[in-house]
Amino acid sequence: MRIQAPAKLNLCLYLGPRRADGLHALCSLFEPLALADAIEISEGTPAAGGRDFDEVVCASVAGDNLAAQALAALRKAGWQSPPLRVEIEKRIPVAAGLGGGSADAAAILRLARKSGEAGDEAPDLEGIAAGLGADVPSQLSPALALVQGAGERVERLPAPASHAVLLLPGGGGLSTAAVFAESDRLGLGRGAAELGDLASRLRQMVSAGASPLEYRDLLANDLEPAALSLRPDIDDALGALRQVGAPLVFMSGSGPTAVGLFPTLAAAKSAAVQLDRDDAIVCEAGRAP
Repeated sequence: MRIQAPAKLNLCLYLGPRRADGLHALCSLFEPLALADAIEISEGTPAAGGRDFDEVVCASVAGDNLAAQALAALRKAGWQSPPLRVEIEKRIPVAAGLGGGSADAAAILRLARKSGEAGDEAPDLEGIAAGLGADVPSQLSPALALVQGAGERVERLPAPASHAVLLLPGGGGLSTAAVFAESDRLGLGRGAAELGDLASRLRQMVSAGASPLEYRDLLANDLEPAALSLRPDIDDALGALRQVGAPLVFMSGSGPTAVGLFPTLAAAKSAAVQLDRDDAIVCEAGRAP
């Protein structure tokens, strides 16, 4: 079996106060991208002594990764699938604010949905996803979504009008934890009431299926100053996108990926040609591949 794990884009990310559990309250719009990791699922190889084990292989990620953690969590919850070998071909840049690890984990969790469809008792996928990370719950069903809480409150929204993105990942490698820590040091964030108001305004604008370019004034990333403090080169990438005419420019997630939003795939491709950067990625947005 070959499945895809689409990247996610934060069209906006509003940062709220730190909660009692140490996580920050958020309000964000997530949308899937056509950019996706490819995951090959096959039967596990019998191990010595007659016991079979799951195996997750991803050459681009050293050590344990979220996909392996997701599979282990499914087993702990009683999922009875035969042992699996999971091979991940990374196409989503690592640690780039595009949710690549979360996408892989969610794709593994989606395998267990078939248990429920077949009449077997399926694990609590939403609960497992929330325990793995803030971006994982929304990725269980990749679609435009309003995400609140610390990522566990996911409200699916109508698919947006066609648009495309030009991504400049800048080599990735920016730690989400480090960006949030820097945001705390800088005193960034909004009150709970303001987050609620922003969620209502976003819901109203998005409900008609409009392109994000039609409500660009609502799209901002509160983590951007913290990410720029750690990686000043992000500002150069944002400036480069403005210079080639991107109608909307912002940073995705905790960075460092700079995003240029365009009304058409052709316009995004034309801008990429002008930029002539090795790290540029052009793809459609708003719908999973």
